[in-house]
Amino acid sequence: MAFHLRAATDQDLPFARTLTFESMSRYYRQYDLVWSSAGFDVAWAGRENWLICDGDAVMGFVSLSRDSRALYIRELHLLEAFRGRGAGSWVLEQMALKAQALGLLRLTVFKTNPARRLYQRRGLSIVGEEDCFWRMERVCGSS
Repeated sequence: MAFHLRAATDQDLPFARTLTFESMSRYYRQYDLVWSSAGFDVAWAGRENWLICDGDAVMGFVSLSRDSRALYIRELHLLEAFRGRGAGSWVLEQMALKAQALGLLRLTVFKTNPARRLYQRRGLSIVGEEDCFWRMERVCGSS
């Protein structure tokens, strides 16, 4: 596998929106939340977005934001056909490297999302909760 990240463009927005909706709609239903395509589009425009690729194949995407202390994974989704091949672990390690200068890698995950186990295996710990979400983080300082 030759995983790599490619900067996403506005042309990738429909792919990312659809993948996020398909991946997250069960959790939105479970927790009685309302999906907003317009809200997703606004968030996309204000974030750093990367396509996750294997050769020429686009496998998914990761969407990031940051503040003075942390890199935040806002979205991380893989097409179902590409799950279980190590790409999720690879992306988390790439994001930990990006987070070194800031010190922390952070994300939130629905409490019932099995991806939480992957995040824990990759060094993220639960540090808090909000309603239906776990807040997770990993210290990534270059000590």
